[in-house]
Amino acid sequence: MASRPPKPPLPPPAERKLSRLKLLWRFSRAYPLQLAAALLALGVAALTTLAIPQGLKLVVDNGFAKGSDPATITPFFAAFLGLVVLLGLATAVRFYFVTWIGERVVADLRTAVQRHLLTLDPVFFEENRPAEIASRITSDTAIIEQVVATSASLALRNSVMGIGGIGYMFWVSPRLTLLMLLVIPLTMGPILILGRRVRDISRASQDRVADIGTMVSEVLGAIRIVQAFTQEAREAARFGAAVERTFDTARRRIRLRAIMTASIITLVFGAITLVLWQGALDVIDGTLSGGSIAAFVFAAAIVAGAFGTLTEVYGDFMRAAGASGRMEELLAARPQIRAPAAVTALPQPPQGRLELRDIRFHYPSKPDVAALKGFTLAIEPGETVAVVGPSGAGKSTLFQLVQRFYDPEAGSITIDGVAYTAADPHAIRSRLAVVPQETVIFAASAMDNIRYGRPDASEAEVWAAAQAAHADLFLKELPDGIHSYLGESGTRLSGGQRQRIAIARAILRNAPILLLDEATSALDAESERLVQAALDELMKHRTTLVIAHRLATVRGANRIVVMDKGRIVATGTHDSLMAAGGLYARLAKLQFDQLAA
Repeated sequence: MASRPPKPPLPPPAERKLSRLKLLWRFSRAYPLQLAAALLALGVAALTTLAIPQGLKLVVDNGFAKGSDPATITPFFAAFLGLVVLLGLATAVRFYFVTWIGERVVADLRTAVQRHLLTLDPVFFEENRPAEIASRITSDTAIIEQVVATSASLALRNSVMGIGGIGYMFWVSPRLTLLMLLVIPLTMGPILILGRRVRDISRASQDRVADIGTMVSEVLGAIRIVQAFTQEAREAARFGAAVERTFDTARRRIRLRAIMTASIITLVFGAITLVLWQGALDVIDGTLSGGSIAAFVFAAAIVAGAFGTLTEVYGDFMRAAGASGRMEELLAARPQIRAPAAVTALPQPPQGRLELRDIRFHYPSKPDVAALKGFTLAIEPGETVAVVGPSGAGKSTLFQLVQRFYDPEAGSITIDGVAYTAADPHAIRSRLAVVPQETVIFAASAMDNIRYGRPDASEAEVWAAAQAAHADLFLKELPDGIHSYLGESGTRLSGGQRQRIAIARAILRNAPILLLDEATSALDAESERLVQAALDELMKHRTTLVIAHRLATVRGANRIVVMDKGRIVATGTHDSLMAAGGLYARLAKLQFDQLAA
């Protein structure tokens, strides 16, 4: 039997092309006023910086000459001070608006990616690790934030200053400028080569540190196993070896940094000394004034600093290009489950009828194994149907399809007579209330957790649902009652208490169809009796589909569907299935024998 090919996962880390930074421009241009203010301030700051060498020239030539009149030189110093003040103000304005844009773009990008991820169906997250996606949203956006808020500004400002500075230097002394342009590249070559090597070793050093963190987390998280198997000495030795590897890598990095520092000082200051020597000769010859050589040296320092900064931010831009590409890949992912162009509205009021006809389905991650094949089941309004079977029979897959997290490859599913593929998935899910076996509790209050499916529910309605699920018994004892914070994943509650919160959530949802994945599995005997009574009352007026792991909980179902290897192998009541023998009778006998033992 042919099966569909698996959907390809996310591509490998995005290629670092500067063209990928278009995504950032798309988000930035939503704020034209802030962009204009930032660019204006950046331009003023850059031009003011370039004006400082000329101001320095005038101050030196007019303020340090013998016999200068104090009244004559004061305006030059006042003008120079004005340039400094203007530079400070422009830099502050530039910093504010550029940083604001960076933070705003990253916030918008994170929001857009998260909003888009929420529209993707589970198959995407089955084939792409959530941890990797979370890393993209956090670490990649942090890289982007650095570029938008810092590196982009530095690149623009230093480009203007570098080009303008070279132009000014040509105006002051073409000969010294040509000499500088000849010497600087010769000094930058070794520095760039060593810099790349240092970056490579720094990455390796970061990887080693990350390995240590992973090892600590793994070992301490399994401390009971480590101590139970008396492996403390082995784990300590393993950790010590990892620390030594980290130190060896760090030592190589430190050695290279020391060599690079010595090279930078020797080459750069040697080049400056060479140019100053030539400049001194020009001053002696009378072709340059003292102020001109001072201005030239200051401008040369600006140019050298500008191009040095540009070489550094280029690496930031390349990293940001890769990060931007990875964000773009997330935004480009499209859900397989989505509303059709022409949506068929579900009938009102809801009836609660479900029908699955001749379903065939393979999980994308397991294309060679059929999870369901030839599956047909009709559930009438108000009927309670229990689904039983061994592990891997397809029970959970049935729930996944009913919630339209996947579409079958063959066959059809209808709700109240409307085909799933013709309806809006949101409308389908709004008619379902789910109590999963693995309870999901959000890091919020009990109130927020219970009314997750109905955020507009009043506190009285929430309390009523809690009482129906017998969750009020422990909620009243919490410090803040129903407003108490439940902790990460409900860590402040027991397993049974978490389950009752989930049941209260489903009760408050008040949907016409209930999906119960052994909703009482985590309860003690007394709580199970109370909650089962509440569920029995609730199920009287709703269509209910129950996955049963403990067969004692499904005796009151209208029908019991027995599944094995993706097919229905028997249907009936508990008594009729027991009388018929077969898989159900074997499963029941096995469980009841275990209970008796």
